[in-house]
Amino acid sequence: MRSTKYAFLIATVSFLVSGVGALAHAATVTGTVTDKTTGKPVAGDAVVLLEPMSGMSEVGRATTDAQGHYTLNLPGAMPYLIRVTHQGADYFISAPQGGGTGDIPVYDVAAKVNGVSIGEHVTGIETDNGQLRVVERYEVRNASSPPTTQWSKKSFEVILPHDAAAIEASAQRPGTGSLPTSVKLDPAGAKAHYSFNFPIQPDEGGKGTLFQVQYQLPYGSAKYSFHSSITLPAQTAWIVLPKSMTFAGSSGASFESSPQDPSVQTFMARDLAPGKTVDFSVSGTGSFPREDQGAQGGQGDNGAQAQNGPGSGPGGGIGTPIDTPDPLSKYKVWIIAGLALLLAASAGFLLRKPAMAEVAPPAAASPLAVAGPVAAASAFSAPVTAPAVKNHALLNALKEELFALESEKIAGTLQPEEYAEQKAALETVLKRALKRS
Repeated sequence: MRSTKYAFLIATVSFLVSGVGALAHAATVTGTVTDKTTGKPVAGDAVVLLEPMSGMSEVGRATTDAQGHYTLNLPGAMPYLIRVTHQGADYFISAPQGGGTGDIPVYDVAAKVNGVSIGEHVTGIETDNGQLRVVERYEVRNASSPPTTQWSKKSFEVILPHDAAAIEASAQRPGTGSLPTSVKLDPAGAKAHYSFNFPIQPDEGGKGTLFQVQYQLPYGSAKYSFHSSITLPAQTAWIVLPKSMTFAGSSGASFESSPQDPSVQTFMARDLAPGKTVDFSVSGTGSFPREDQGAQGGQGDNGAQAQNGPGSGPGGGIGTPIDTPDPLSKYKVWIIAGLALLLAASAGFLLRKPAMAEVAPPAAASPLAVAGPVAAASAFSAPVTAPAVKNHALLNALKEELFALESEKIAGTLQPEEYAEQKAALETVLKRALKRS
């Protein structure tokens, strides 16, 4: 009787599993691709279904009909991305789980568009092991009418100090679901001029496209003079410094102290013209307060050791940019999603804390988490309990390393044996962390 009962249960479970698999296999996504520049549906655009966890492989393809409609079959229940290419520019949405509607807005593309300007330019400066560490963040607004994407090999140009080194960059499309993307800056002709080959889409939800550059400068004399210049009109420019450093404005702009947070210094200038040189200097030493530094965070270089913690790198929370191609790092959330079971288990242990403790968001360690006057300073959160911060930092560091590893594998820059060795090492670190928790 017992064996008959078990056989019946196994048969029932098998039937249910096969039924669920069949339903998942039969799921479809239908939608309309609409050109927001013309307000009309787009015919003839390629719509591709991508599977991030298998190296962004193509698992489905369709072409929009005369009404802009498309249909894609989902081969499984895992996360997918849908990509539409319109006039050479790619647009992405997440495929609805289990099928459903997936409408995709696109825009016409032009090399130069009227209505593009800098809304906020935030520059954070601190000292690090005898050098200056500088992070510049630009929020570029696209208020074009009709809405049009600006995109070329020189979509956005930045001018850095001539002696800038260790240059790293990231960019982020507008929209609440977008993620920072590690990108490569291209030389733009003149010395110290660099350009982003990244689309500047029309603003979405009141947010523009974010560009960020991080670099180091020599600082042997504990003083440095900046001769800054921008290539677009800027509504507001901000300089953010640790409390222990000194700022001196010179010419080209009228910077005034604009306190936003007691843990940092903030200086503001308005209505900067493109091409006009803005001179200012900084002196002294100091680092931005980290979460685990508490009230002593602004003094000296001690905090520099924490610069690789959560949110201290470009992108406000993605950590130090990795040298991976743009098409890969767009899908960070999906690459990490494949490690969700492992990370979810570790999160439960690593983030354990007393019931009364509160943990600040990981992006809070960066002065440039978002563009804007208040965010530039208020991103330095109140200190939290040291174990919670260390555990949170460990989890984020593991996520960043796992993402970098998977990205390099997908890009083909990592040999299979190296991939296996490094992944095993990361798993060993994770297991040790879990044992200590």
